[in-house]
Amino acid sequence: MLAVCCGQTEQAYLDGLKRLSKPVTVKAVVKVGSPAQLVRYAAKMRESDRGGFDEYWCVVDVDEFDIAEAIAEAQSTRISLAVSNPCFEVWLILHFEGCTAGISSPKAAAEKLRRHVPGYAKGTLDFALLAERVDKAVERAKALGDGNPSSDMWRLVEVVRKH
Repeated sequence: MLAVCCGQTEQAYLDGLKRLSKPVTVKAVVKVGSPAQLVRYAAKMRESDRGGFDEYWCVVDVDEFDIAEAIAEAQSTRISLAVSNPCFEVWLILHFEGCTAGISSPKAAAEKLRRHVPGYAKGTLDFALLAERVDKAVERAKALGDGNPSSDMWRLVEVVRKH
């Protein structure tokens, strides 16, 4: 599985997840850009891959982006999409608690996460703090549906863990 991520936090999470889910191969690649640009990048990587990966994913945040463009691009290029709204930190929060009230910004999400992970900063993540809580995060994320807050990371996690 190849996962194109919008940041180092997402990459660190996937690197930790793959250690739990042997023998699946998960390669996380960080690419800066809008969600739609990441989808196009993943599609180009698949075109030049020659059979190295079975699945291609993009892990993206809504932030201030037009996520509808990324969703349409993903559907047309058959790239799987894991969207967190407003940001990836929502997925991390779900490891510790339910989260149903809207989150105003990525900064507010990071502040909420720091209640459980003191010292948390973007780009740094100790997956060991989350490893035993992945099942709860999946359960909580499934219960949320779309909107703010939400995260589709549970879909990617389930694919990784099935292999």
